[in-house]
Amino acid sequence: MVSDRIFGAVVTLVSLAYVASATQIQTSFLADPVGPRTFPILVGSIAAFCGILVALRPDEDPEWPALQTLGALAIAVAVLVGYAYALKPLGFLLPTAITAAILSYQISPRIGPAAIAGVGLSVGLFAIFKFALGLGLVALPAVMHG
Repeated sequence: MVSDRIFGAVVTLVSLAYVASATQIQTSFLADPVGPRTFPILVGSIAAFCGILVALRPDEDPEWPALQTLGALAIAVAVLVGYAYALKPLGFLLPTAITAAILSYQISPRIGPAAIAGVGLSVGLFAIFKFALGLGLVALPAVMHG
């Protein structure tokens, strides 16, 4: 219950700061009738309302995951952040294959199937994104293109 109350209070304070900053948005003489402030103020107000509800009506104390699970989540986040940074210099195929293989290994710790899943997802997603959706993906690092 304490964690929900703290979370609700933090969400409320951040939402109110967001609303306050939204009121500072300058309007031009060519703005639409609603104006550029309305949507951010509406979003911030709804978030503040939700934060107040969470603080006033908390759930029972949650059962937090074991330290091993938190470690696995931390590894997954680190891998995904590394993936985001590796995409541009290394192209799509290699970083996607490595990332998918690592995440697959975390789900089922067997090296062979994880490697196959990584390569399969990498090639399959590249084909879908590049040819079916027409995205401008680069398959391999620029150094390998010549």
